[in-house]
Amino acid sequence: MSENEIFTSDKALEVMKLRGLGALAEKMGIELIELSAERAVAKMPVIGNTQPLGLLHGGAHVVLAESLGSFAANVHAHPWGYAVGIELNASHHSSIKEGYVIGTCTAVKLGRSLTTHEVKMTDEQGNLLSTVRITNFIRPKA
Repeated sequence: MSENEIFTSDKALEVMKLRGLGALAEKMGIELIELSAERAVAKMPVIGNTQPLGLLHGGAHVVLAESLGSFAANVHAHPWGYAVGIELNASHHSSIKEGYVIGTCTAVKLGRSLTTHEVKMTDEQGNLLSTVRITNFIRPKA
């Protein structure tokens, strides 16, 4: 792939799957399903990502959300820059003890220097578990 090639949704997803999602995302069991600057979707198992009471850990919600927001922001920034997270806010609405959590990330604003995405976490039945907002700063490639 050329350094200046613009990512299509299919190409971005292919590149991420080949390159890997990073050690933390892989440790959490995150599976990327869809990827573009405007929308990213992934699922993560509850088992292995719980707090002592057996509920999905709030930090696991945040790891999934930050991963999705950062992946999408980096697709937006390619090839002229790269994204780094600068702010994240999470509100937890409900809990889950089994199955998968599904993260759906949608762009709020895709600018030249900042991107903001909202990530909604649901269970497999579509019940809202948490809402996360992430802002990334776009840095120019050296």
